[in-house]
Amino acid sequence: MIRVATESDAQAIADIYNYYIKNTVVTFEELPVSKNDILERIQKVTGSSLPWLVVEDGGAVIGYAYAGKWNVRSAYRHTVESTVYLSNSSVSKRSGTKLYKALFDTLRHKAIHVVISGITLPNPASVALHEKFGMKQVAHFPEVGFKFGKWLDVGHWQTELKPKTEIARNPARFTSNNSSPRPERDCRAPRSRPARFRPRSWRSAGRAAR
Repeated sequence: MIRVATESDAQAIADIYNYYIKNTVVTFEELPVSKNDILERIQKVTGSSLPWLVVEDGGAVIGYAYAGKWNVRSAYRHTVESTVYLSNSSVSKRSGTKLYKALFDTLRHKAIHVVISGITLPNPASVALHEKFGMKQVAHFPEVGFKFGKWLDVGHWQTELKPKTEIARNPARFTSNNSSPRPERDCRAPRSRPARFRPRSWRSAGRAAR
């Protein structure tokens, strides 16, 4: 069964993820995470109106998938990064495909244009999973990671989930992913009084962005 993650899943998720931290280069994290670490991450994702899902087998959580913001800067608000992990003993059960399908189906109801995923290379199984969902390799970064005494390459796979023209035509049709710079109510001047004049010097210079 696939369902939305809850607070009670945090320990099971931490246990799944810690196996990969301690034993593989799939993730570049090197220190084990706690239940509270995972709980904070779930809250950060779901607090942005993005999905975090788990899959159960016999009542036990055996895997999870989520989509987080690709970048916190507001112009990236229609792009997310997808992640999926299965318990080491459940990799052969094809639950990764079911999880990703549920994740992508959920994202299609939101204003998401592009989904990106990073993969430590080589990893033929992960590449096959992502390409099953129409993702294509768009980048290869040689030797950007160092773990277990090895330099590691990372590739990025990407797919267009919803056409940009559809998002532009129907911006109110999709569930917000809560990634606007400010809530809409904060952008409106109070009705009881006119908007205040802001001197030109009030505006900050702004930082250079990628």
